[in-house]
Parts: sequence; structure tokens; C-alpha cells
Amino acid sequence: MRNSIVFLLLIFNSVLYAQDIAILKYKGGGDWYSNATALPNLIAYCNTNINTKINPKPQTVEVSSSDIFQYPFLHMTGHGNVFFSDMDAENLRNYLITGGFLHIDDNYGMQPYITKELKKVFPNKELIELPKTHTIFNTAFSFPEGLPKIHEHDGLRPQALGIFHEGRLVLLFTFESDLGDGWEDQEIHNDPIEVREKALKMGANIIKYAFEN
Repeated sequence: MRNSIVFLLLIFNSVLYAQDIAILKYKGGGDWYSNATALPNLIAYCNTNINTKINPKPQTVEVSSSDIFQYPFLHMTGHGNVFFSDMDAENLRNYLITGGFLHIDDNYGMQPYITKELKKVFPNKELIELPKTHTIFNTAFSFPEGLPKIHEHDGLRPQALGIFHEGRLVLLFTFESDLGDGWEDQEIHNDPIEVREKALKMGANIIKYAFEN
């Protein structure tokens, strides 16, 4: 195990300054491919507004693949079931503890499945709600009230939940916000420009935080 982690660290060192991001493909039947225009739009916004140089066409990587170690930032979304095999869970855990960052955006209906599967990745860790004062809410743009509400769904308050490893936020789960819908092309959900702007600014905060921490 130690040798494999050292090897993975070497991989990460080779892409330490890379700014590419990828979509995480998972098993279980959930629509990991949803919100097709969301990530390209967020990337374009970040490249224009926070001086990133992210490849405009995000790649897709599977949870069990060593390819995830080529990307400092992974994005995961969907509406339904998620399943991680033991191999998936180990690979994702190694990715996160060696420097990677995973943003999971619940597109509505994902929460009960992903929270169960994350216990396979980190059996001894819990999702912790981030306080409004956390740096991620003030990295590029200011969100003094914390995670913005983009789509109503069940009308519950938005929550930004995290998993930490050795003091570093390695995983962010955004729940009852649906940032990805706000990132999509305007005509898909007909969101007002100010709602889409909030979603894009919060997404930029997440990416900037992940790249700098």
C-alpha cells in the first residue's frame, strides 16, 4: 500500500500545476452525464474571470481508473443511484488523500445514495457542514450567507458539506442548491441572469479553492 501511495504522489507531482478538470463517471445507473453544458460553461467563466487556463472540453474519467490522478479537480453530479465497488472506493480515497479534490453537486435525488457510498471511501469520516465563514465562500467572490440557492426542488435550505483529510478539504458535496443547473445554457432552465451569475461565481470559488489548497 505504501509503495502504491508513493507512486500516486509521483503522478500528482507531475501534474501539480495542471488546471484541467474532469467529469467522474460512476456505476449504479445514476445519470452521471447530466447537465451536459454546465461544466463547459463554468470553465469558460473561470478562464475569463479568475484567470484559469482550464481545457474548455472536460474529459470523462471512471472512478476505478488511474486516469483520475491526471486531474486536480473532479466533478460529479446526477439525480439517482450511485455505487462504488471496493476498487472504486480505494482508488478514490487514494486520489483524495494524495492531493485531489472532488466536488459532488446533487442534481436532485442523489443525496441518499452518495452519502452511503462515501462511507466506503472514508469509513471513519462524516460529511460536515461548512460554516458561512469558510474560505471557499470568499475565495474569488463573496458569499457571506454561504452556499446560494439556485433551484428550489424541495424548498430546503442549501448545504455545503465537506470531508476533511489532515485538515484539508478534499471533498465538497453541495446539496439543495443545484449549482450545475445554474451553470447550464440559459435556455435549458430559463434561469434569470442574476441566478446564473450566482451559480457561476460560486462554481468559480470552488475551482479556485481546489486549485490553491
